[in-house]
Amino acid sequence: MIRENLEQVRKNIADACARAGRDPSEVILLAVSKTKPLEMIREAVAAGQRAFGENYVQELTEKYEALGNSVDWHMIGHLQRNKVKYIIGKTSLIHSVDSIRLAEQIEKEAEKKDVSVDVLLEVNVAHEDSKWGFTPEETIEAVKTVSAFPHVHVCGLMTSAPITEDPESNRPYFCELRRLFDTIAASAPEHVDMRVLSMGMTGDYQVAVEEGATLVRVGTGIFGARDYGKHD
Repeated sequence: MIRENLEQVRKNIADACARAGRDPSEVILLAVSKTKPLEMIREAVAAGQRAFGENYVQELTEKYEALGNSVDWHMIGHLQRNKVKYIIGKTSLIHSVDSIRLAEQIEKEAEKKDVSVDVLLEVNVAHEDSKWGFTPEETIEAVKTVSAFPHVHVCGLMTSAPITEDPESNRPYFCELRRLFDTIAASAPEHVDMRVLSMGMTGDYQVAVEEGATLVRVGTGIFGARDYGKHD
């Protein structure tokens, strides 16, 4: 069913783009493959999927060892500073930079390997106590601070909106993050390339696309329910 699910998600993205007057090519579909076996990832690759998101460092590194750079790996889960060294050079994008201290650690490890690391700043746009990230008010200054790090390249913003049964309830948060994204892009510091707005998951990605997301993170809608017992 993975091929059929991917086709349906892509159609939903195209339909959302049509409603918003956007080109579907502007939106990257990230298949969230956390806890899913390599066979499922390979099936998705065979169906044309390129980008995959992982939440856990150990799982990402194990899958990287198996598949390498044949796919684009994204780190989307909370990243502990002591685990940064394990994923440097393996990811196309780290979505979950939620503090200056984490950005400093990424800079330190990237300098050791003499590589540039693309990152997104995570914004807790809904001010949820259970979520990580900068507040919207902190984000502009955080972008300025991280932009000074020579090995860390800010490429945009990411948020995890509240889990809800009504996707429309998250539209205000997506609108707010898009406005913040546009504000930063209008006067972005040197070395900052505001091209990725990562927001929207299985339950609300169509609303996110309507509000300007350039990347949506879909797991259950592609692979089915997850086994949350497997993690590092």
